[in-house]
Amino acid sequence: MTGRFCFRLLNVERPLQGATDWDNPSIEALWRYHLHYFDDLNAEGAEQRVGWHRELLQRWLEENPPGEGIGWDPYPTSLRIGNWVKWGLRGLRSGNERETGEATELGSDPANTEVGNGGAPAKSNAIIPGDMQDSLAVQARWLRRRLEHHLLGNHLLANAKALIFAGCFFEGGEADRWRRRGEQLLRRELEEQILPDGGHFERSPMYHAIVLEDLLDLINLAHAYPGIIDAELLEGIKARLPAMLEFLAGACHPDGEIAFFNDAAMGMAPMPAKIFDYARRLGIEWTESSDPIRYWPDNGLVRLETNDAVLLMDVGPIGPDYLPGHAHADSLSLELSLFGQRVLGNSGTSVYGKGPQRHAERSTAAHNTVEINGENSSEVWGGFRVARRARVHDVEVGETAGGELFVEAWHDGYTRLPGQPVHHRRVVLGSHRLLITDRVTGRYERAVGYFHLHPAIELDSGTDRHATLWVAGQAVVQEATPSGSTSVMSDHWHPEFCVSQRSSSFRLGFDATGRATFSLAW
Repeated sequence: MTGRFCFRLLNVERPLQGATDWDNPSIEALWRYHLHYFDDLNAEGAEQRVGWHRELLQRWLEENPPGEGIGWDPYPTSLRIGNWVKWGLRGLRSGNERETGEATELGSDPANTEVGNGGAPAKSNAIIPGDMQDSLAVQARWLRRRLEHHLLGNHLLANAKALIFAGCFFEGGEADRWRRRGEQLLRRELEEQILPDGGHFERSPMYHAIVLEDLLDLINLAHAYPGIIDAELLEGIKARLPAMLEFLAGACHPDGEIAFFNDAAMGMAPMPAKIFDYARRLGIEWTESSDPIRYWPDNGLVRLETNDAVLLMDVGPIGPDYLPGHAHADSLSLELSLFGQRVLGNSGTSVYGKGPQRHAERSTAAHNTVEINGENSSEVWGGFRVARRARVHDVEVGETAGGELFVEAWHDGYTRLPGQPVHHRRVVLGSHRLLITDRVTGRYERAVGYFHLHPAIELDSGTDRHATLWVAGQAVVQEATPSGSTSVMSDHWHPEFCVSQRSSSFRLGFDATGRATFSLAW
């Protein structure tokens, strides 16, 4: 919140003017969603904006009648419930705010079974104005009847979290039913969504971080309301947290931020370092591995690390078969950091919805991998859909006889094309070099390997086979064979959410043998 009724969300700043601005159809839906989350209630420095927050809360109550507008969609409702309860637990109140609701238990009046106007008693350790309490109760009742079973994934988990928050905040029979329903959902979704290796099943480091924070919030909530949340469920959450924290650490570059596989962007979840600190303050202990080779086989992420280099590679499925909404056509793509600086990066995500920008960011060409016949390795379409999708096979990760690290695999995403081409990739990372060998078998008309450079990397163009990259002030020699390598300008890379910066990209053609190599030496 940058001013009184003014917001910068997704790097776009707008004022909230008339009541219709809460759901102005000319504004991107995701921006409007964020407007209704109320994240700023609990953001850093929120204490300095308490007056703005009180005014904003009152406006929301007056200008968003129950059930009307995008703000009452289940997902923003879920996040708003959590944020309002957190705000109340932090004790931000004025002298005329009452500590408990005045209405009887929710559900006692059959006429109130949909949205109604009735409130509910709140437990005494959270202080929220009475009209906000009444609205919170209405929101919880509304959400309970609109759980996002049609979307599943992180949405349904957020619904479960919100019901538990509301069930702890209020007292009475209906509040207990909300909490128990949330616990039931969460227990089931934990089994489904958290993979055995600790990764989240949608294979997005960003959503992994979001879900991880949600689970830490529930542990925190249990400290605020001891003895209320099911003890067995809490132990189940705690048992999964160390592996989830270790995975998040492994999915980060040396700059401390996440890699861009599938839908991912900086600034949507808290920085990983803040999540790690949050976990420690809650007493969660875990150990991050220092092994140079780390492989999460269920998620499909490989991390190779030497003194100067960190390489991350996607060798897993694009996501759950029934839930590909956050998937990109990025099979066998990779990212690289040298000397602590990102060098090769995938596009990341700057927009949702349907449109050419989102389609471009989900495409194979926006990732550091191989495109065949101008097609995507998985048929991404419609903003959040995928038709035929690639599957990765025969993953090998290890150390060569010469002591270098390697990962090798192939995927079948292009076998749907005439000639049934197959992309094989072998990556070797040594102490002073990276060698990527791509091979395409079967018949094809055109194969192109893409390698996108971070905007901070300076490029001396050199020849059509050689170039010099300047990474953190050090020279890195790039070489490619055959001679189809050219440096082009591209705007695929998004180092920050919604900020597009032009950067150099290498496009590597394949010769008649179907083989091409790309190497860096430092």
